[in-house]
Amino acid sequence: MANLLFFFLISVSQFLYATSNKSPEPFVVYLGSINSNKDENSYTLQASHLQMLSNIIPSEEKERVSLIHSYSNAFKGFSAMLTEEEAALLSGEDGVVSVFRDQNLQLHTTRSWDFIESELGLGSLKFHQRFPKDVIIGLVDTGIWPESPSFDDAGMGEIPSRWKGVCMEGIDFKKSDCNKKLIGARYYGNQPSSIHLPSNGTKTTPQGSPRDDVGHGTHTASTAAGAMVLNASYYGLAHGLQMYKACSMGGSRGSAVLKAIDDAVSDGVDIISISIGMSSMFQSDFLSDPIAIGAFHANQKGVLVVCSGGNDGPDPYTVINAAPWILTVAASSIDRSFQSCIVLGNGNVIKGIGINFSNLTHSASYPLVFGGHAAAQGTPASEASNCYPGSLDSRKTKGKIIVCVDNDPTVTRKIKKLVAQDAQTKGLILIDEVEKGVAFDSGSYPFSEVGDKAGVQILKYINSTKFLQWPLIPHCHHQFHKSETRWPPSFPTVDVNGYKPAPIVAYFSSRGPGGLTEGILKPDVMAPGVSILAAAIPSNEIGAVPDGKKPSNFAIKSGTSMACPHVTGAAAFIRSSHPRWSPSIIRSALMTTATAWSNIGKPLTNSSGANANLHDTGAGEISPMKALRPGLVYETTTEDYLYFLCYYGYKEQVISAMAGTKFSCPKNSSPELISNLNYPSISVARIDGTKNTVSVTRTVTNVGPGNSTYSVTVEAPSGFIVRVLPEKLAFSKRWMKASYQVSFDVKGASKGYGFGSLTWSDGAHIVRSGFAVNVL
Repeated sequence: MANLLFFFLISVSQFLYATSNKSPEPFVVYLGSINSNKDENSYTLQASHLQMLSNIIPSEEKERVSLIHSYSNAFKGFSAMLTEEEAALLSGEDGVVSVFRDQNLQLHTTRSWDFIESELGLGSLKFHQRFPKDVIIGLVDTGIWPESPSFDDAGMGEIPSRWKGVCMEGIDFKKSDCNKKLIGARYYGNQPSSIHLPSNGTKTTPQGSPRDDVGHGTHTASTAAGAMVLNASYYGLAHGLQMYKACSMGGSRGSAVLKAIDDAVSDGVDIISISIGMSSMFQSDFLSDPIAIGAFHANQKGVLVVCSGGNDGPDPYTVINAAPWILTVAASSIDRSFQSCIVLGNGNVIKGIGINFSNLTHSASYPLVFGGHAAAQGTPASEASNCYPGSLDSRKTKGKIIVCVDNDPTVTRKIKKLVAQDAQTKGLILIDEVEKGVAFDSGSYPFSEVGDKAGVQILKYINSTKFLQWPLIPHCHHQFHKSETRWPPSFPTVDVNGYKPAPIVAYFSSRGPGGLTEGILKPDVMAPGVSILAAAIPSNEIGAVPDGKKPSNFAIKSGTSMACPHVTGAAAFIRSSHPRWSPSIIRSALMTTATAWSNIGKPLTNSSGANANLHDTGAGEISPMKALRPGLVYETTTEDYLYFLCYYGYKEQVISAMAGTKFSCPKNSSPELISNLNYPSISVARIDGTKNTVSVTRTVTNVGPGNSTYSVTVEAPSGFIVRVLPEKLAFSKRWMKASYQVSFDVKGASKGYGFGSLTWSDGAHIVRSGFAVNVL
């Protein structure tokens, strides 16, 4: 019987509201878990939500007594249009856990599977023959393009009987667009008046459609769980990539994302993938974060939630979606580079990066000009050198190839390209040390990006001559002679596989430690998120399609949005083989088997070439095949998460509402105890190097063979004394548990974070846990 992998797409629409202190604006009212001992169903909860609104909204404004969304499946609550005063009144009512503004969430996008498999010495056929059976992935994203071949259901079996979802129709989306691969689709609006009083809880259908008009959801969905498409490529680039399905989308209201999670749990999904989140600059606490709230209750129901960690790197304290019940994903490169090489008139060839399909020939040379030398009248040279809008004098740039720098990140590469085009240039060379490793797709406009060292070489050349040979050449290793003035036609961008070293932490990938708590080590794992080929909406945009070509069904994108679906697909792979494993066991398997080494056998590095640390990579790059047999796992229960909320400082009344039953916190609850959460990694937020040691405890469960004994080895930074007791763990059967204690003595250590690991092994399994300890 054919292997089955199903997914359910959740489309999120965005509607913006004007806000002021007195004007109504969207708020979310969170009321905690569904109480199984009470008669709480969708109808009764909606009625009670409307009654709450009726009690606080003035009688002359009764038309505002309506719900945007009502949450009644995995948890209870609602979103509605409220003034600040009304929101404050509601927050003080009995049974209300939190009331918070409905913030706008951001998209996390700016040969992957083959690379993950090849690093394990495995062929793709073996991997795909074992790909998930009967696993349903819920995607909270921008929608989907159902015509993509990645969503073909050829060979798929019947839809699992446990599925309770729907395929919502829209103005350009029919039920027939769903199939045995795309088994369901929903879409949401944020417009008020979806549910009124006294309408008996009857909903009106929101306007819109599950169809993707952005491309983000289609791309991530095919990455996580798309059908295998032979010879899939982007105009000849990246052949043979396997596509799976995932989710992601930015610019959506938190209330709609929360509703999507609530519906997904009720519909029967196994894994929810979310590639959106709050800005790292304005992170909310866990009970004001819609993704954290929804993910907590999904975990209660046995549903794993995988989230992108954000694109605000490389600064520390930028990782988001960092609640301990979320699997948080960082982004890395793969062993592929899109080379767009530059030929100087002196015959020197410079390796650049970029995706372009220029139709220029090699029969002529073009003048080369630095942006700072072509500033428009009254414009500072610093702005022109950065290709600011309106900064260039087209009389100085027309017909030339312009060189710009990237000293100001507010001016994106796309804007610089448009500025250069508007200045009637023949092409753009961008000098950017930070972004050089992430290929930019400039369509048919000639473009190449280089680092600082190559940039200096080009700028020196500008001072010595006026000409650059363009367009780009197919192979950077080709030798040219100074006497050559004409080149045969060639393909501008070249897909170079086997690039080393890889993986490398993407410069944009958000870094730990977490801004809300440093007692949990985040991100959790790293996965491919740079130049990822996957399904896309065919684009007819001028300049996006090479001459003589049809719009492509695929696109190459970068971001933690692209990394997240890789982990989602890997988690689905594990879930299919171990359907009874809890979300935390699956997370543990992926973390403790992740690799901390590149394809040249050296420690992982970041985009600047320095060794990466655990705040960059988490446990390391995922290894899905190894994760099938992790040996030992760290299981984190809902009770553990409730204790975490105690240690974090929330009141028992609030935690009991989240638990759905009365819960008592330990009397000695404090943030220092967060490090004792039974997590697959260890983080100690602060330790005084002049005082006593700090100890943490962990419990592992044997999911490997019985009658096995594990021994521990420790890798510690200079000045650390790390002791593990006991040093051996013996198991007589599967599912047997054993505990150990780790103590950190840092009297001889330097201040700041130190990183290391402890590894348990029985000779057949390697179970690695990283640790981060902050010495004060």
